Amino acid sequence: MPRPGNASVRRSHGFMMLEVLVALLVFALGVLGLVGLQATAVKQAGQAKYRSDAALLANELIGTMWVGNRNLATLQANYSSAAEGDGYKLWLEKVSATLPGVSDYPPTVTFAQVNPLPVLAGTPAGGPVLTPSLRVTITVNWSAPGESLGSSPHNLVMISQLK
Repeated sequence: MPRPGNASVRRSHGFMMLEVLVALLVFALGVLGLVGLQATAVKQAGQAKYRSDAALLANELIGTMWVGNRNLATLQANYSSAAEGDGYKLWLEKVSATLPGVSDYPPTVTFAQVNPLPVLAGTPAGGPVLTPSLRVTITVNWSAPGESLGSSPHNLVMISQLK
């Protein structure tokens, strides 16, 4: 004669195995999600490094311009990407050594003279003398390794005013 508890044991036979398999499936999906998240974090850290390197290089060039002669003609002759002066070539070597894909997308350096606003009527005599300043625009481009060839490059645009 079967015992009354035997029927309930038979019905739950294998239920523990099913619970373990479901738990393993949930765990595996969680681990796969973490692996994907880690890969994305590594990629973003690399992009952040390239962006900070580009900002450092652009700041370095602006600092070099501040130290030298800040005449528009001199700056354009030495640092403009169109004129490819000595200062630009030296800086371009540093950029090429630091950032990937610069040879395909060279950086640009442009200058523009910014005239001050006209002196307002009623300014007292002997007021401040307003002189023109220079605006330099530096665009640094790079293409990270492993990106598709048809994709547009990453860039950093830095605009500074030289007086």
